[in-house]
Amino acid sequence: MTELPGPERRRFLRTMAALTGAVALGTTAGCKSPGSDAATAGTTGAEFGGRTLTSAAALPKPFTTPLPVPPVKRPSRSTADTDFYDLTAREASVEILPGPRTTIMGYDGIFPGPTIAARRGRGTVLRYRNQLAVPTVVHLHGGHTPPESDGFPTDLVLPVTGGAAFAAQAVGGTASTGTRDYTYPLDQRAATLWYHDHRMGFTGPQVWRGLAGFMLVSDDEEEALPLPRGDRDIPLMIADRAFDADGAFRYPAMDPDLKSMPGVDADHMAGAAGDVILVNGAPWPELEVDAVRHRFRLLNASNARRYELALDPVPPGGPSFTQIGSDQGLLAAPVRHNTLPIAPAERFDVIVDFSRYPVGTRVTLTNRAGSGGTSRVMRFVVARKATDDSRIPAQLSTVEALSTKSATTRPWMFRKGKVATMGTDAAGWVVNGRAFDPRRVDASPRLGEVEIWRLATDAYHPVHIHLSPFQVLSRNGGPLGPGDHGWKDTIDLRPKQYADVAIRFDDHAGRYLLHCHNLEHEDMAMMATFQTTR
Repeated sequence: MTELPGPERRRFLRTMAALTGAVALGTTAGCKSPGSDAATAGTTGAEFGGRTLTSAAALPKPFTTPLPVPPVKRPSRSTADTDFYDLTAREASVEILPGPRTTIMGYDGIFPGPTIAARRGRGTVLRYRNQLAVPTVVHLHGGHTPPESDGFPTDLVLPVTGGAAFAAQAVGGTASTGTRDYTYPLDQRAATLWYHDHRMGFTGPQVWRGLAGFMLVSDDEEEALPLPRGDRDIPLMIADRAFDADGAFRYPAMDPDLKSMPGVDADHMAGAAGDVILVNGAPWPELEVDAVRHRFRLLNASNARRYELALDPVPPGGPSFTQIGSDQGLLAAPVRHNTLPIAPAERFDVIVDFSRYPVGTRVTLTNRAGSGGTSRVMRFVVARKATDDSRIPAQLSTVEALSTKSATTRPWMFRKGKVATMGTDAAGWVVNGRAFDPRRVDASPRLGEVEIWRLATDAYHPVHIHLSPFQVLSRNGGPLGPGDHGWKDTIDLRPKQYADVAIRFDDHAGRYLLHCHNLEHEDMAMMATFQTTR
């Protein structure tokens, strides 16, 4: 990406310098992401600033695998107000590429993990068991969750066997051996959430190996709308991966056993990406669809890769996608897009009207930010005519703007910096000039008070804030981006950019995180802790 025009760049630096005080901004000017000069194998690196891993395995021809849909998990038991689920993380050998077997870390031994269908205001308790050989942490991404169940990165669930060897890694957190209950009140709007591993220093490789799944929250407001439902309401988890010749996942971990040394090699500090695009765990799949409206819950579950989604051919008569929801549920009104940029961890809930295509049309979901194999995501085949009683209302929900009249502005600068590792200062990623320390609290917002958080960057950083959703106020002091509408929990920030977001933390007092959701950045210390207080 080119640098900001002179006036905008000067305004960026002047504003951030005024707000951040001791945070050094001099390195922002002209700063390159580590690894940005070495992008190879089907990508320029422009979509995230990093380098793509090349698969050694024989790759399938695109659009030869049917799209799988993750199974919906049943509760192990239910009471009048709570559903209980038993979920186990374990290794499994599965066929992702045709022929070879891939060993995954999977929730219930599958990738993606099972979908949990939840209801607003009805409690969900996840009884989690770790049968892997390494510690794990479960984070419900987008959940309005008590701190003890949020998945703080050192609140470790140790392995059932041999867990004592990892107990010292629970620095500033708690460790439980084998099992842990995560309690989710779900007093929040209907939305597409997802759960994934959040272990400090090892989130990247453990999500890469399969620890991710959907939680879909419903409520009365959403169900009253005449939107597509049933088998026309489909979650799509988009994730890139690379494979060794024997079918194993290829990932540049410093410690392939994921036991003690966190992080990735120097070539992939800016982010690890693969040359195979998986959707719901299948490479470049195909889905037959009726010539009617379909709802797709899009999730970018890639470690670092950004996508710019588009349909080819473009449907006659208007934009390809009608967005009805964002990270945290319904928009106030539909927003139409010809292309849809989506950063790691973002979700977009969209309607595609296949009745605009003749029966027999093959429609490719493309990635305009990619090249070669990463320029294609999946394909739809418009197979038949069918009746359709769905429609897209002009008003979807009420999204009340947060009042910022008396709001405090709090700056957060995400940039390259030094991280203390094994007694030396190594290159890494920092927030406000400081590497993550799970024993340190960097901010203490009060519950119920609106704050403006100014999120600024040197490179591509998708920033995620735990506990409560936010509303984007501006980018570089100007208008919103195309994907900034509604309630968000993750924002896609580009190099030398800042965004002001309004946020109000409610209900739960305790420790939470904000961090970059480029998982290699996160693992290399780009996190900060805030503690909500009453």
